[in-house]
Amino acid sequence: MNPSVSPFHSGFAAIIGRPNVGKSTLLNRMVGQKIAITSDKPQTTRNRILGIHHRDDGQILFLDTPGIHQGRGRLNRFMVDQALGACAEVDLVLFMVSAVERPGTDEEAILKHLSASKRPVFLVLNKIDRVKPEQLLPLIRDYAGRFPFAEIFPVSGLTGDGVEGLLTAICQRLPEGPHYYPDDMVTDQPERFIVAEMVREQLMRQTHEEIPYGAAVVIESFDEQPERGLVIIHAAIMVARDSHKGIVLGKGGAMIRNIGRSARKEIERLLGCRIYLELFVRVQPGWTESDRLLKEFGYH
Repeated sequence: MNPSVSPFHSGFAAIIGRPNVGKSTLLNRMVGQKIAITSDKPQTTRNRILGIHHRDDGQILFLDTPGIHQGRGRLNRFMVDQALGACAEVDLVLFMVSAVERPGTDEEAILKHLSASKRPVFLVLNKIDRVKPEQLLPLIRDYAGRFPFAEIFPVSGLTGDGVEGLLTAICQRLPEGPHYYPDDMVTDQPERFIVAEMVREQLMRQTHEEIPYGAAVVIESFDEQPERGLVIIHAAIMVARDSHKGIVLGKGGAMIRNIGRSARKEIERLLGCRIYLELFVRVQPGWTESDRLLKEFGYH
């Protein structure tokens, strides 16, 4: 090995925390592209999503995970299992918390699980753009007294403050390893998955109460027509109740048109071409408790 060449570090880092601390926003910032959907509603992320950060001295493979919560039901258990299971499969864990909130019982439960995982843990205090500097030190001391964190990083996933220092520290902590993915690849998720998530993101943002939590999006057809610079997509929004179907459709179809219009803009940015997106609403009673339908809708 040439001693003048710096070693290349690569490996996996899981981003975990309770819902709504900004995990997906930070992931998108670190990979430099939107691959994970965001909204102000808890439990927006349902699947583990791999995001790839490329740098001259390494490659960081991030696992963005669903928020850890005390929810009941098969779908909720699936999401929590996705998050906790990631801790056993990575080289490093990023425990992400909100700098605007004090630690509570959810954080204590997560730290208890991390104690058993035996993986090094970075504490990432997100949303520092929303607090004064003098408010951070007591919060850092509080968390440092609860767990032996390897390092502590105040950051803002929204503005990017502190993120470069976090990335450098993560890369240095990872083992020497291979170049796992090509430099132009930012996720291993297929385009159909991300497209479905972008439709669901708009559903999360534009509907309220229990509607977003009882809905899934399934891509029924994805027809690429490169000679026309066009992709034709048909997607079904699955809801659990008949009453939800009417709400998603909206008066005169206004709601579903708004969802489709907003999602189409995001998908065109992702794919770099014109999109024809047609949405349907279908009722699947009890799908969140059906192992067969959960698997069919991509939650397995």
